[in-house]
Amino acid sequence: MYPSFTGSARRPRQVNLSGRNTNPFAATAASKQSSSTQSTQHTVAHAQAERMQRHQERLRPPAARNIQRTWRGYRSRRQTNDAWRQEWDLREVALATAEGRRPPSSLDSVPYNNGEDCLAQISLLVHFASPREQSDGDRLVLLARRYSSFARRTGSAAVSDAWTFPLLRLAKLTVSMLGAFKSRTNSDLSVVMELLSTLAATLPQQMATFSMQYFEALRAVASDSGGMYSLRAPIHGQWEDAIIALLRPTLPKAEIVYRGFASQILRIAAIPQDSLLRISSASRVRDLTLAMAGPLPFTPPNVSPHSINHEQLPWLVAYFVYFYRTANPFQERSSDNLYVRILSRYISFLAVDIAARIDRTADTSTIHSDESTSTSVSNPPFPPFVRNELLGLISQEHISGLLAKAAASADLKSEGLTARSEQASELAVYALTLLRAFPRKGDEIRMWLYFGSTSRKDTRSESTIPAIKYYYSAANQTSIYKLVRSDPNHAVPLLNPGSRRRANVLPPPDRDEQWQVILLFLELYPIVLKVMDDEDFLNGAVSTSNTESWTRRSALGLDQVRDLTVFLKNLAFSMYWNAPEIAGVDEPENKSSIAAYFGGDLAALSDNHPDGKPVRSQDATIAGLPWMTLRYMKGMVTGLLRMIYERDSRRKFLPGDHWLMTQWFEMDRFVPAVVQEEEEKHKIQDSYGADGDGEEEDSNDEVEEEEVRDILVGTQRTQQVRNIERLRRQQRKASRRKYLESVTPRLEILQNMPFFIPFSTRVQAFRQFVMLDQLRRRRTTDPDLWRFDMMNSNPTHMGRHKARVHRDSIFDDAFEQYYSLGEGLKEPIQIAFVDQFDTVEEGIDGGGVTKEFLTSVTSEAFNSMNGLDMFVENDQHLLYPNPTALDERKELLRQAGEAEGSPYYHESTRDLLRRFEFMGRIIGKCLYEGILVDIHFAPFFLLKWALTGGHNSASRESSYHGNLNDLRDLDEALYQGLLQLKNYPGDVESMGLTFEVTDTLFPSDRPSSYHPSQAPIARSRELIPNGSNTPVTNKNRLVYITNIARHRLSVQPHHQTSAFLRGLGTIIDPAWLSMFNQHELQTLISGTDSAPDMDDLRRHTLYGGLYVLGDDGREHPTIRLFWATVLAFDMDDKMKLIKFVTSTPRAPLLGFGNLNPKFSIRDGGNDQSRLPTTSTCVNLLKLPVYQDGAVLKERLLYSIRSGAGFNLS
Repeated sequence: MYPSFTGSARRPRQVNLSGRNTNPFAATAASKQSSSTQSTQHTVAHAQAERMQRHQERLRPPAARNIQRTWRGYRSRRQTNDAWRQEWDLREVALATAEGRRPPSSLDSVPYNNGEDCLAQISLLVHFASPREQSDGDRLVLLARRYSSFARRTGSAAVSDAWTFPLLRLAKLTVSMLGAFKSRTNSDLSVVMELLSTLAATLPQQMATFSMQYFEALRAVASDSGGMYSLRAPIHGQWEDAIIALLRPTLPKAEIVYRGFASQILRIAAIPQDSLLRISSASRVRDLTLAMAGPLPFTPPNVSPHSINHEQLPWLVAYFVYFYRTANPFQERSSDNLYVRILSRYISFLAVDIAARIDRTADTSTIHSDESTSTSVSNPPFPPFVRNELLGLISQEHISGLLAKAAASADLKSEGLTARSEQASELAVYALTLLRAFPRKGDEIRMWLYFGSTSRKDTRSESTIPAIKYYYSAANQTSIYKLVRSDPNHAVPLLNPGSRRRANVLPPPDRDEQWQVILLFLELYPIVLKVMDDEDFLNGAVSTSNTESWTRRSALGLDQVRDLTVFLKNLAFSMYWNAPEIAGVDEPENKSSIAAYFGGDLAALSDNHPDGKPVRSQDATIAGLPWMTLRYMKGMVTGLLRMIYERDSRRKFLPGDHWLMTQWFEMDRFVPAVVQEEEEKHKIQDSYGADGDGEEEDSNDEVEEEEVRDILVGTQRTQQVRNIERLRRQQRKASRRKYLESVTPRLEILQNMPFFIPFSTRVQAFRQFVMLDQLRRRRTTDPDLWRFDMMNSNPTHMGRHKARVHRDSIFDDAFEQYYSLGEGLKEPIQIAFVDQFDTVEEGIDGGGVTKEFLTSVTSEAFNSMNGLDMFVENDQHLLYPNPTALDERKELLRQAGEAEGSPYYHESTRDLLRRFEFMGRIIGKCLYEGILVDIHFAPFFLLKWALTGGHNSASRESSYHGNLNDLRDLDEALYQGLLQLKNYPGDVESMGLTFEVTDTLFPSDRPSSYHPSQAPIARSRELIPNGSNTPVTNKNRLVYITNIARHRLSVQPHHQTSAFLRGLGTIIDPAWLSMFNQHELQTLISGTDSAPDMDDLRRHTLYGGLYVLGDDGREHPTIRLFWATVLAFDMDDKMKLIKFVTSTPRAPLLGFGNLNPKFSIRDGGNDQSRLPTTSTCVNLLKLPVYQDGAVLKERLLYSIRSGAGFNLS
C-alpha cells in the first residue's frame, strides 16, 4: 500500500519520452536493452543529424558570398593600385622627359618642377603604397629624393594648407614602411629618414598625434632583436635628425611626444654618447620629466611589476639622469621636485636589481662562470654607462644638493624653519629609495645627506639649516609625531590602519607622507650620533651661525633630544607590546610581498607556527613604500633609541627615571611572567627543530653582501631548488619570529629595550633565567644532586667534568682539559689542585674550590703582565682584547718560516682564537654561577656584549658600530687627535693624510722577551678601495674619522672579539646579555660600586665552630665585638674587608643573600696575637676569639689592609 493512497489501487501510467531506462533494477547491459529503447535513441540521433545538416546548408551560401565579395574587393583594389602604380610611374617619366634634361633612369636627383606636380605625386602615392610591396619602397625613395630636392630649392616643404593632409598621410606611410628599409642600402635608409625629418619639421603638431608609432619605427631601425643599438655609422646623423625634428618644436602636445620618445628611444641599449649629447642638447628636460611622470607602456600599472623588463628599465633611468644632468640647470629649476619623484618611482622598481648588480664588474661576473652559467645570466653587471649614471645618484654633489633646492619659510618660533611637508616627503621617499637600492653605500648616502642643508631667510640675514634639523623640524610638526608622543596606543592605528582601533586614523596620503619624513629622520640621526663627540652633543648651539663647526650646528638641543626619546620610546614600546595587532597576524594571510613586487616568483610561500595557526609569511609594509617593512622599521627605531641610551649611559643628560616605562606593566608580576615567556620560547624553538637560534641571520657585512649577490654554484635547476629551499628556510624563521613576538612581548622588550625596566628587576630575571636553564639541563639546581645522579647514570660523562690543575699553570691546564666540554662547562665541575711537588691538595668542594679555580683562572688569563698578551689595558687600566694579537701570531709564524697555508700555521692561529673563546666561557661560567670576579673591562668592549643579543628584531641596526666616542676608552691620544682633525678650521688636505692606517706589531713569544732593540713592524691597510691614493679633505674628513674608528674598534680586533663572545655566548644566552648596558654588565661581573650594606651582610652571615648561634639566637660576644667594629669602619675599610673574605671588594647585585658561597665566620683559636685569616674559596673568615674590641680592631685592620690571606697565619 502506498503511503499517499488516493482511493484507487491502480498504478498510474508512467510516460518516458527521454529514451532512458529509469528503472534502477533493470539490466544495464546493451544486450538486454529493449528494442523499443534502441529504436527511440536511433530516431533521436537521426533527427539531430538532419537538423545540423539543414543548418549547415543555410550557412553555406552566405559564407560563399562573403568569400567571393572579399576576393572581388581584394582583386579590385589590387587592380586599382596597380593602375595607380602605372600611372604614378608614367607621371614620373613624363615629368622628367618634359624637362628634356635627364633620362628616366636618373630621376632621383631631379626636383619637381612645381608644387602642383609634387603634391599630385604625393597624393597618388599615399593611395596605393603598401609596406608589403618592395617596389613601393623604391617609389618612396624616389619621391623622398625629389621632394627633398624640391623643398631645398623652394625653401619650404609645404606651399599651402592643401599640402597638410597629403603630407600627414605621407608621414604615416613612411613610418609604417621604415622598418622594411633596415635591410636595404644605407643610401635608401638615409633618404627615408631625411624625409621623416623634413615632414616632422613641417608638421610637428599633426605628427605629435602618432609620435608613439613614429619613435617606435625609429627604435626598430636602430636596435637589434636584443634591444641593443645597432645602427650603421653612416646614418647616425639622419637618425638623430629624425628624433630631434619632433622633439625640438614647442607644442601643446609636447608631453605626448616626449612620452613616445621615452617609451621607445630611451629603451635602446648602448646609444653612443655623442648621439645622446646631441639629442639632449636639442630637447627640453622639463617636457621629458613631465612625460615620465606618467606611466610608460612597459612600466606599472600598464604591466604587472613582475613583467618589467629589467634590461631596458636601467637604460631608461640612466638616460633620464644623463639628460637631466646635461640640461641647462637655470632652465629646469621648476622640475626638481618632479625629477626626484620620478627617480624614486623608477629606482623602486629596480631596487633589487641595483642592489645585486651595482657592485659587480665583468671580472666578478666571470668568477663562477665555469661552475654556474645561470648566475652570470641572472645577475650580469650593469654596463659602464648605466653603472656610472646610477652611482652618480649617490655622489656627494648630487645628494647634498637635494636639500639646497628645498625651500623653507621663516618662522623664528621654530628655529627659523617651517618645512613644507609635501616637499620634505618627496625628498624623504627619494633618500629612502636610494638607501634601499644601494645597501652597501648606505653609510655614504647618510653621510652626504648629513652634509646637505637648506636655506633660511629672514629680514636680517640668510643662513643654512643642516639637513638633520630640517628633517627634525618637518618630523616633529607631523600629526603622527604628536600623537605617538602623547600615548603609545596611538601608534597602533597609525602603523596598521586595518586594526580594530579606529581612533586617530589619518587619510592614507597624509599618513604615508608623514611617515616618510619621520623615517628619513630616523635613518639620518644615527650617522649624526656616530660622528658627533659628547661635547658637541651636549653643548650644541641652538643657533645656526656659520662660524660654528658643522657637527655642532647639526646638534639638536637637549630639550629636543628629550622630546625625541619620548616619541621613540612610545613608538618602540607599541611596536613590541602590540606586535600581533600591528602586524595583523590575526588577519587573513597576505601573499603580497616586496619580492613579488620586484619580480620574485616564489614570494607566496607560507608556513604555520607549531600550533597550526596561520601566520603571515611576509612583513607588512608602511609609508607606501613596498620595501619598508615593519621589521626593518622596528630595528631602526630600536637601534636609534639604544644609541641615545648608550650616550646617556656614558654621560648623563636625561633624568634618572626618564627611560623607565613601568607604568605600562604590572611590575609585581613582571619577573614570573617573563620567566614563563622564556619557557614558552624554548618550547617553540624546540618544536622548530633545526631552525633554532643558531640559524639567525649573520650581521656581518660580508655575509649580507653574499646574500644580496646570491651567487650560487650549480646549474639553473640546482640554483632554483636552492633558492626555493632558502626562501622556505627564511619563511620558517620569519614564522617563528612572528609567533615569538606575539607570545613573548615582555621578553622581546626586555632583550631589545631593557632600559624600560628597572635594573634590579632585570637582574632578578637574569638569575631566574639561569635557574630555569639549570633545571632544563640538570633537572636540579643543586650541584651535589647532579653529581650523584651522573655517578649512577653516566659516570663517563661525569669524568669529563673532573680536572687536575697545577697552581703554576692554571690557565693552560684548564684550557687543555675543559675546552672540549663546550656548553657542558655549564654543569658543575670538580677541580683537584696540584702543588709544585705534583701532590693533590685534599679538600671537599662545596662550591669553594670551584670559586677559587674560576678566580685563579681569570686572574692569570686577564693579567696583562702574565705573559699571555691576550688582553691589554687602556690608560684607565680597563681590559680589552689585544687587537694585534692575531696579526702578531701570524707575523711570528712567518718569521719562523711557516708558510701561510700550512697546517701548522692554521692550527696555531686557531689555537689562539680557541683560547680567546675559552676565556669567554670562563667569564660566562662566573656569571652563570653568580661568582663575582675582580676584573674590569673597557666600556666599548662590554658594549659589544650588550649588543649581541637583540637579534630578534634589530640585528644589524642595533648591533655594535664603533664610533669616535668609544675610541676614548681605547686610545685617549688617538681620540684627541681625531677630535682636533674634526674641528680643524684650516685646510685638512695640507696635513697629507690618506685613507690608510698603520698597525704596529710586536711579534715575540712573550712580551717579557721584547726589548727596545727589537724594532716594531708596521703594517699599512687601506680603509677604502684605493685609500692610499685618496687624500683626506675637509669634505671627507668625517668619513675618514668614521673609518678609523671602525677599524680600531671593530675590524682590527674582530676575530679575537668574536671568539671571546662566541665562548661567552656558549654559557650565557646572548639575549640575556642584551638586557644590560656596558656599566650594568660590569656590575654583573664584579659587583656594585655602592657602599656595601653591612646590616644586610650581618643578616646573611653563617657561623661555625664556637660562633654557632645558640638556641636563644644570641651572638657570641666576639661576634658582637666584630660587628660593632665593622659597622664603625669607613666605606674604604668595609670594601677591603669584603675583598679580604670574598676576593672582590663589591657586594652582590641583589644583596649578600645571593653571595655564593655564603659569607661565613668561624673561630680561629684563642691566641690573642693571632691575625684573622680567610679562605676566599668558600668566603670564610677565620676570626680568633678576641676578648678585647681594640685588639680585634687592630688585628682586623692590619689583615685587611695588608692584602694577604693564608700567609698571615
